[in-house]
Amino acid sequence: MSRESELSGEATPQAHREAAHLWNTLSGAELIQAMADGRFPQISDINHYIGQVLTSAEPGRVDIAWTPADRLCNPGGTVHGGYIAMILDNAVCLAASSTGEHFMPMLTLNLNVDYLRGVQAGETYTVTGTCVHPGGTRMVSNAVISDARGRPVAQASASVIPNKAFAR
Repeated sequence: MSRESELSGEATPQAHREAAHLWNTLSGAELIQAMADGRFPQISDINHYIGQVLTSAEPGRVDIAWTPADRLCNPGGTVHGGYIAMILDNAVCLAASSTGEHFMPMLTLNLNVDYLRGVQAGETYTVTGTCVHPGGTRMVSNAVISDARGRPVAQASASVIPNKAFAR
């Protein structure tokens, strides 16, 4: 499916069948990797809006390339803390989702963020999420945003739970 048809909602019936097959057969990590590979459609426009690109997934770990745009900056010229929290939240939730037998979106119970350095628009950062407790009900994940020099610019820890609305 092309990016244009994906964004405009013009998916073909065949594309829907293929996506449903992946949804029903892949593990959490495999489905996230399928998203990274472009084999599974993005669920919303938010990834594009905030500059998030999934790069890899394995059980308990996800990697994201993040290039925030100027539109995410506060009046001081740095990326607004709310968007930093958003990308960290995405990483902790995806890390937890990557541990499942099937992909299950997560709901965040709490998110504790430490802002360590300013985040600049136009630079690409690496966001790594790891699930440190893949519990049956409550899961705990951490995420770190690193700059091109490998320095952490922000980190978070979170508790999440599976969104049962997506249970199969």
